[in-house]
Amino acid sequence: MAQTNPKLTTVDPVWQRICDEAQAAIHDEPLIGGFVHASVLHHTSLENALAYRISMKLSSPDMSDQMLREIADRAYAAEPAIVDSARADIVAIFDRDPACLRFLQPLLFFKGFQAVQAFRLGNFLWKEGRKDLAYFVQMRVSEIFGVDIHPGATIGKGLMIDHAHSIVIGETAVVGDNVSMLHSVTLGGTGKEEEDRHPKIGDGVLIGAGAHVLGNIKIGHCSRIAAGSVVLADVEPNKTVAGVPAKIVGEAGCSQPSVSMDQLLVGCGGCS
Repeated sequence: MAQTNPKLTTVDPVWQRICDEAQAAIHDEPLIGGFVHASVLHHTSLENALAYRISMKLSSPDMSDQMLREIADRAYAAEPAIVDSARADIVAIFDRDPACLRFLQPLLFFKGFQAVQAFRLGNFLWKEGRKDLAYFVQMRVSEIFGVDIHPGATIGKGLMIDHAHSIVIGETAVVGDNVSMLHSVTLGGTGKEEEDRHPKIGDGVLIGAGAHVLGNIKIGHCSRIAAGSVVLADVEPNKTVAGVPAKIVGEAGCSQPSVSMDQLLVGCGGCS
């Protein structure tokens, strides 16, 4: 007899955990039941929930949430890696932010996560050549979240932006995987150059609050930039820099500063 192969069920542990936490949240606080159902439990996947959440946040009289949701749905279907990056971002925030106690929180409440996911949608549109629509997304992200990321920038997965106020990332900036940064960080240019003019941030880098990294320079993997620093030159991997202008003040202190989140210049605590 001919045998049929059983249909495999897709398992998404991140989405399943979000749904479980959503149920618990409603149990603990029934007044947010409508909000949580609309944002999470009404949907069948993280892709659908993200499309809904972003469209609701970015909608305006100029563009409806329905139109934005259709754009997001098409983007996620065409490039599943966008939502894979969102999953990695959620896990990164949960691992690194002591204020994040549930996977549910970034999706519902954290503007850093929401702004980055909206950027990823704008970046998809930018790469498709739909630049005016990408600029519209950038404009709304800046207006709603206070985060200004050019849609042409390149950002890896596992990004955490803590507090996410007054973040600026320029068009030709590159941010690697598993990077952490705090509020008021600028990855900018130094003049009116029109070519490659923004920083290249390696994997595992930690950028402290108020740091400004300017120009087409390279920040090596797993380095640390102290809060308030102005970085104008390349930084070797696994180094700590501080000051105005920033200078090397020591080793990074641990294997992956962006995960340890230790910003003290004396070292990374118990990291090795």
